[in-house]
Amino acid sequence: MSSKKRFLKLAGMTASIAGKAAKNSIKSFAGSEEDKLTARSEMLQTVGLQIADTLGEMKGAVMKVGQIASQYKDVFPPEVSKALEKLQKDAPPMPFAVIKQQVEKELGQPIEALFAQFEQSPFAAASIGQVHKAVLPTGEAVVVKVQYPDVDTSIDSDLKHVRLALKITGVLNMDKTLQDKIFAEIRDSLYDELDYSKEAHNLAIFGSFHSEDEGLIIPKVFHSHSTKRILTLSQELGEKLEVAATWDNDIKQKIATRLFDFSAGQLFKLYRLHCDPHPGNFAFRPDGSVIAYDFGGIKSYSHDEVALFKRFAIHCLSGDVTALEQDLVSIGIKKNNDAPLPPDFYKDWLQIGLTPYGFTQLFDLSKHAPYDFATSQTHFQAIAKAKESLKYWQSFQPAPLTMMLDRTISGQYWNLVNLKVKIDLSELIHRYIDLPTLPRPADSPRP
Repeated sequence: MSSKKRFLKLAGMTASIAGKAAKNSIKSFAGSEEDKLTARSEMLQTVGLQIADTLGEMKGAVMKVGQIASQYKDVFPPEVSKALEKLQKDAPPMPFAVIKQQVEKELGQPIEALFAQFEQSPFAAASIGQVHKAVLPTGEAVVVKVQYPDVDTSIDSDLKHVRLALKITGVLNMDKTLQDKIFAEIRDSLYDELDYSKEAHNLAIFGSFHSEDEGLIIPKVFHSHSTKRILTLSQELGEKLEVAATWDNDIKQKIATRLFDFSAGQLFKLYRLHCDPHPGNFAFRPDGSVIAYDFGGIKSYSHDEVALFKRFAIHCLSGDVTALEQDLVSIGIKKNNDAPLPPDFYKDWLQIGLTPYGFTQLFDLSKHAPYDFATSQTHFQAIAKAKESLKYWQSFQPAPLTMMLDRTISGQYWNLVNLKVKIDLSELIHRYIDLPTLPRPADSPRP
């Protein structure tokens, strides 16, 4: 799609959404408070679907923005996030003629000279590129990740239109400074993901970091066949998540443990994090091995930031809600000028958030048992609690520091839910955080 057509399509979407928002604004002058909330929810559902449909027709940065937005449930209303989830599915592939031209343009030779074999049908297709199986002249089996032409030329324009559409509906209910920080984070993430030379560098770092982690496989880069827009990797294949979900629980426990170590190890030991735990970015083998793909979206943290995350985790597990609230202020989630909230507010959320880790008695680390993710109700409980807690939400705001971390934790939770594993994760926490033996506070609630 040409840049002019992209602009007109996005501009048309924005104008249509503006009309819907204006109509809803007129409705808000009449009716009960409940009627107003219902009307706004219906408007957001309609707008969310319109954004998803429009972005779904367009490859490139704008579709990637929609995918990212669907994972930031603390930034966007649930109606919008839910509608955008459809963008997580594989995108229609680009014609092979376009892919062939891109490969030859980037690598400077005919595709027949570069590869002994190159499959015309893609192995996978996504928003900014697609992956083809191939064989090098040396006989090595590889996969070739090919970026769609001119994707990187439309990022700023695409992002501007999506932001404007969301702003018009009142979805971005935050001050401009915070909006700027959040969209700068998304923009930087997009530019990083579009630079395959950066991804090649990330693969080297993460490959070295995980080199001694048995059963965790990181593909290797073939630099002779890689550029900023082409990435050729060793062919490391496995089964999809839905297949792994049918395996015995002992194998699924190995997989879950490796997914946990994959993210927690990176955060607490490497200070870098693979931030796109979409199930399509992993493959699994019947021995419990995990193959990790797509190292374009990486977030780096400072020593002080990781220390703050550790401190926050300890305060959550110990039930020190006063210290926990101050941590939230330091992170940027809790507004500093607002009064402290009731301790029970935090304890109710901790009860929901800590249960999937296997803790059966809040604030008593000695009480734990396997948690059955196949029957998890945590996401439903969180939605219900959010509705009950509306009066407190003005005290909170999205934090750019934790956007990628939230995306990772949420994504890995859903991976375990879809894996349908039963496992006690509490014991794994001790690998990364020094937890004291904590007595149960006298006023802590029983499950």
